[in-house]
Amino acid sequence: MKSLFDGKEIYSWCEDLFPICRSVAGPGNLATLKYLKNKAPDIEIKGFKSGEKVFDWEVPREWHIEEAWIKDQAGNEIVNFKNNNLHVMNYSDSVNEFITYDELIKHLYSIPSRPNAIPYVTSYYSRDWGFCIQESSKNLLKKDIKYHVYIDSEFIDGEMVFGEAFIQGESNKEILLSTYICHPSMANNELSGPVVTTALLKKITNESNHYSFRFLFLPETIGSIAYISSNLLQLQKNVIAGYVITCVGDNNIFSFLPSRAGQTISDRAARHLLRNDAKSFKEYKWIHRGSDERQFCAPGVDLPIASIMRSKYGEYDEYHTSDDDLDFISADGLAGSANLIYQTIKAIDKNCYPKVNFLCEPMLSKRGLYPEKSTADTQGIVQVMMDFISYSDGKRDLFEIADLIDQPIWNLYDLLYSLKDKEIIETNFL
Repeated sequence: MKSLFDGKEIYSWCEDLFPICRSVAGPGNLATLKYLKNKAPDIEIKGFKSGEKVFDWEVPREWHIEEAWIKDQAGNEIVNFKNNNLHVMNYSDSVNEFITYDELIKHLYSIPSRPNAIPYVTSYYSRDWGFCIQESSKNLLKKDIKYHVYIDSEFIDGEMVFGEAFIQGESNKEILLSTYICHPSMANNELSGPVVTTALLKKITNESNHYSFRFLFLPETIGSIAYISSNLLQLQKNVIAGYVITCVGDNNIFSFLPSRAGQTISDRAARHLLRNDAKSFKEYKWIHRGSDERQFCAPGVDLPIASIMRSKYGEYDEYHTSDDDLDFISADGLAGSANLIYQTIKAIDKNCYPKVNFLCEPMLSKRGLYPEKSTADTQGIVQVMMDFISYSDGKRDLFEIADLIDQPIWNLYDLLYSLKDKEIIETNFL
């Protein structure tokens, strides 16, 4: 299926956003949202106050960091936050000390199996400080000297900001798309989700939609928990389908993580589009979850939210390291993901329960729907039409009918509208 999105443009957004140091709450998140809002003005920037109770959690204070480095006692620089914001453990406390190698090593994080990669490490809910370093650099540290460790950071009472856009459709029922904005400089695990979601928002905004669409740009975990805590009843009343959008920038095959229920319209739609468009994909089980579907599908919340990804988080070697950089993603990967997710949500938007208005087969020729001459080609078209009508009993939706007659759902759109226009069928929505 031809892509409807400009991958080069979406990739350029990643380039612009990559240097920003994001966290669960802080100025980097606000800067990211302001950038995205410039691309999609419907995004509203909102926030939850520091210290606000949200279910079993509490909204954290904002983390502001200005500078951080390690130098040896001769003043030689070992690492510097300005070179890569992954070098500092996210939410590190401030520190300004001369310490021994043995003390320093307790606060260093590296990956022996990836000696040239910087790991991504956080300490959101436990006050501590730390540096992340390549294993190759760590191995060069001298053990008989002291090191100057410096982190200029502070925690302030403020807001945990998030972005929200609501596009009203004919129905108040909603399709929900959520992504996260809390990781620092990583391309696939972080930036691919917000930029693809923004591209989808821009396109959906300019279209006529049956369902309404809600787009969320949240800090992962605590952001979705806070949002659900304030909007649970509305979400349960209106959301009929949705996806968490993450890890959609690389060129590898698609991955699918179902909702906890497993057979929602979100699950059925994703599987149908992946089978008929992507062809090759890997499906995971709910027990392999790891992003905000954990909150949206939690017991008592029970929203029909699944995930469509490329290389799934935790399943590729570059995950949560500096190797998840702009070279790991591509314009084609981003555009392909945007296109597949768009076709999936638009299929849900068009989905209905068609019901034939006649007993026995309707006479198609007098309505101009039966070809004047019967050939092998026209017989195939007529057969699809008659098969479609045969299953249009008002009990089966478009996805089920498409699967039963072995057609991709997008092949049925024009047929559906033609039969409805001729009053052969009526359509009912959720």
